[in-house]
Amino acid sequence: MLKIDTAQAGFVGNVLQNYNLPAPTGGFDTEVNGSLILLFEDEQEAVAYLDVLEDQANKVADNSPEKAFLNALIVAINNDEFVQAYLQ
Repeated sequence: MLKIDTAQAGFVGNVLQNYNLPAPTGGFDTEVNGSLILLFEDEQEAVAYLDVLEDQANKVADNSPEKAFLNALIVAINNDEFVQAYLQ
């Protein structure tokens, strides 16, 4: 199980619903402090979800709040050390 914490991006609760985005294949969890944790079976699933987010980000206006959220989420996943190792 791969867990990616989005706390550095400042996400709390289930902000995915706010933007009508699909949940990761493994779902998500919320830490005691409220930060959003993305759950994946493995790095391959995380990268597949990353592709979905990148496609979605390309469809929204550059100045929309959704674009900023998507970009921060993409960075959070890309910065995960296991995802980076998988991509190399």
